Amino acid sequence: MLVLEEMERLSLEQVVFCQDRASGLRAVIAVHSTRLGPALGGCRMRPYATEQEAVIDAMRLARGMTYKSAVFGLGYGGGKAVIIGDPAKDKSAELFRTLGRYIGYMNGRYITGVDLGTSVADMNEIAKETIYVTDTPGSVMATNDFTADMTAYGVYIGIKASANAVYGSHALLGRTVAVQGLGKVGLRLCRYLHEAGAKLIVADPDAQRVKLAVAAYGAAVSEPERIAFASCDIFAPCALGGILNEATIPQLDCRIVAGAANNQLGEEWHGELLQERDILYAPDFVINAGGMLITAREIQGGSEADMRRSVEAIDRVLRTVYRFARQTGIATSDAAGYLAERNLARA
Repeated sequence: MLVLEEMERLSLEQVVFCQDRASGLRAVIAVHSTRLGPALGGCRMRPYATEQEAVIDAMRLARGMTYKSAVFGLGYGGGKAVIIGDPAKDKSAELFRTLGRYIGYMNGRYITGVDLGTSVADMNEIAKETIYVTDTPGSVMATNDFTADMTAYGVYIGIKASANAVYGSHALLGRTVAVQGLGKVGLRLCRYLHEAGAKLIVADPDAQRVKLAVAAYGAAVSEPERIAFASCDIFAPCALGGILNEATIPQLDCRIVAGAANNQLGEEWHGELLQERDILYAPDFVINAGGMLITAREIQGGSEADMRRSVEAIDRVLRTVYRFARQTGIATSDAAGYLAERNLARA
C-alpha cells in the first residue's frame, strides 16, 4: 500500500507513525479532518496481522469519526489511534505514557479516548503526558462503562428508528434481532432489546458471554460463523468491521442491518448491494455515534443527563438519512456520506 495515495483517496490530512523500542510502542495516529475542529477519536489496541492492516484500520476509522461529527453538526473533526499489540499481554504504563507524548506533540489536533482493547487506566497513563485525552478517572464517561452503555443506547434508538422506517412502528415487541458480538456494547444492547420485548439470537467466540445472554435475556444461540445469516427481522453487527460484502450480503435473511460495529461495509459500493436486496442499512457512523456524541457534550461541560439526551439525536439523523435516500434513490450509506460531506463543505 502506498500511504500517501491512500491518504489522498480517503482525504486524510495526517498519518503519524509512532515507534519506541524501550516501551515496545508501535502505533499509528490518523487524522482525517480538522476542518470542523480538533479531531476526536479513541485509541484501540489489537494484534494486527500486518502494519498495513493497522494503517488501513486507523485511516478508515478516522474518516468514520469525521463523518459522525459532520452529520451530527458537532464541531469536531475525526481521528483514531491504533496500537499494534495484544491488549491481554502487551500493555504497560510506559507504553501508554509514550503514546501520550506523541499525542502531546500534535498540540491539540487530535484528542484520544477509550476504544477497543483500551481502558480508563490506560487513558490515565496517557493523561500524565498530555491534556488531549478523555475517559480519564473521575469523568462521567469513565464511570461504570458509561461510554459503552451510551453507544448501546444509541444503537437501540437507531434500531427502533429503522424498524419504524420498514415496519411503520418503533415497537420491537416480538421482533427477532440477531446480535453478532457480545462485548461491552453488544451485551448492553441485548439488555435494551430484551426490555423492549425483542427476541434475541446471539453469537460470540466467548462461551461465557453467550451463557450470560442466554441466562439474562433468554437468547437463542447461533454459531459465530452463521449468525449473519440467521433468519431474523434485524441483524445487529456488534463485532469487527467488513462483515457486509459481496459474499455475505446475498445470504442475509433480514429486513434491516443496524449494529454497533465500525466499517461494516467491506467496500463503499456494498451499500448498493443491500439496497438491491431491499435491506435497510443503518449507516454505521450514524447509528454507533453515541460515544462521540457524549464525548462532545462532556467536553462542553454537559451533565450526565445532557449526555444521554444528546444520544437521542440518532433517531432524528437516521430519519433524515432514510428520507434523503428515498428521495434520491441512492443507498442509505451513500446518503449519509453525502450529508456528512455537505456539512464539511460548508465549514
